Amino acid sequence: MKLFFKLSPIIPFFMLVWINIWWYFLYGEKLFSSDLKNKDYIICGLFLIEFLIIQLYIKKLYSDPIWEMKLLIQKFYVGDLKWKEIELKKSQNPNVNYIMEFFWKTLNTLKNIKDEFMHGKEIKWEVEIGKEIQWKMLSKKLITIPSLEVVAKSRPAWEIGWDSYDIMQQWDNYYIYVWDATGHWVWAWFIMIMVNALMSGFAKLFVSGAQILANTNEVLKPRVKANLLMSLLLVRWNEKNKTLFMTWAGHEYLMIYKQRLWKCFRVKSWWVALGMIKNIHKLVKEQQIQFEPEDVLVLYSDGITEAINRPSKDGSEEMYGEDRLQAAIESAPNVEGKKYKSARWIFNHLTIEQSRFMWYKHAQYDDITLCTVQYKSEDYHPENDISLEISPDMITEWKW
Repeated sequence: MKLFFKLSPIIPFFMLVWINIWWYFLYGEKLFSSDLKNKDYIICGLFLIEFLIIQLYIKKLYSDPIWEMKLLIQKFYVGDLKWKEIELKKSQNPNVNYIMEFFWKTLNTLKNIKDEFMHGKEIKWEVEIGKEIQWKMLSKKLITIPSLEVVAKSRPAWEIGWDSYDIMQQWDNYYIYVWDATGHWVWAWFIMIMVNALMSGFAKLFVSGAQILANTNEVLKPRVKANLLMSLLLVRWNEKNKTLFMTWAGHEYLMIYKQRLWKCFRVKSWWVALGMIKNIHKLVKEQQIQFEPEDVLVLYSDGITEAINRPSKDGSEEMYGEDRLQAAIESAPNVEGKKYKSARWIFNHLTIEQSRFMWYKHAQYDDITLCTVQYKSEDYHPENDISLEISPDMITEWKW
């Protein structure tokens, strides 16, 4: 029975061939002679009709499917194949249908591979553009602040980072800030660019860091998803009055090393991040911080405090944490021949101490940003300080 169904498409063909042979032996000689009668004309006509039926059968059974496959291949080559508009035609031959089905699935798979490849190239191209824009933003030379020495660097965990820093100047005020956007890739990168642009614009209209952040948040909130936020810590330095102010939005602690007391203190950040609620005008505050010559500020992202002491997370790891960070700031060496620390020494010392904590097995799970700011004393001279570049003699995992 199975054999009958497999041979069923070609049985009519062989029947027609058999009838054709039978007719040929009966009337074959008369077909090519001049002695033809009406009956013979009818037989010749039937013979031609039979021939046309055989041709039509072959066309439907074999030629049309092959022609359709050829047409699909041509359209696939030129990229004009509209998959939703194509309906695969069924042949009378189940074997040909099986081949057509296999060919269709193979062609569809190739199409998906081609689409994924093109999409991957597009994403890679967009990432490269993002990297270039971010590099141009962050590799620019920092604004020089007459009374302050600033060291700031950021290292992304992936191709593009969501933590970073910047310095803005408007009249006698200098704004130094570090941020951390939630999430990754396009949205986080978009928020980072948007906040940076908004703050630069509002700094021309307002002096207070609180007003700058509140107005930035008011524009940002309606334009981003509810789960996309940005924590930010902003310090404003007034060069004319030599005063320091702090404004925060759900970021990490501000660490301040008081040289007079030889001790590091934490200033807690306000818990509401940018993008959390629309109106923060009555909530966000600007607070003055006592900042004296030789004191040092440390601003950072959670990539510093959440770094772990193992190359992988297995449940037994420990995080670096605020306590170790605070202790490392206090244990940083003084400037050679002086009784005070510098922004450069503290920056390098934190880098080395964290590497030691990680057993020099670098495993970066998050972006890291670190910024140290020193109120320079009258006898401070950069040429007598440690180099901005970490010496190869100092063992460290962080290649800023």
